[in-house]
Amino acid sequence: MVKGLYHYLRDAWKKPSKEISRERMIAWRASNAIEKVDKPLRLDRARALGYKAKKGFVILRVRLNRGGRKRPRAGVKGRTTRKQTIRKTLSMNYRWVAEIRAARKYKNLEVLNSYNIGKDGKHYFYEVIMVDASKPEIKKDRTTSWIANGKNSKRAERGLTSAAKKSRGLRNRSPTKKPHAIKKTSSRRSW
Repeated sequence: MVKGLYHYLRDAWKKPSKEISRERMIAWRASNAIEKVDKPLRLDRARALGYKAKKGFVILRVRLNRGGRKRPRAGVKGRTTRKQTIRKTLSMNYRWVAEIRAARKYKNLEVLNSYNIGKDGKHYFYEVIMVDASKPEIKKDRTTSWIANGKNSKRAERGLTSAAKKSRGLRNRSPTKKPHAIKKTSSRRSW
């Protein structure tokens, strides 16, 4: 059976070239934390998540710092045992954080989805697919017109994107489909 372009793109991303990745990340580290790019780097992944090469779609590359969320407290005087920094474990995954940062920078766009494009010792890199819901091309298209509805505004901030739902533990909700899965309602915390 003949395999298409997207099959080979998917295979290439399973084991990316180290030399090419290193060159890319050097350039990405020098650029801004949120950078608008012309085309998606992983075209197969972007298309699978709903990207179309038409007006109204914007791709952003987002850089995030890796590591825990432990932060030093500046200017603390006196008895240190009461003022030590505790390790703050963030309940959000980094892809969700990347989506929120992209949504805050571009307030007129909505987050459709995102995917990772690499990581080095210090940073995670993601590409976030954003949609301009005010464009007539988006409103007319039956596959993307739902995002123009007011109910779907601020999706990333409200935890309605794919990354957010995964982080909130809403992947396996029903105990009937998977008996071993814990029944979760709106979130892990509320359960």
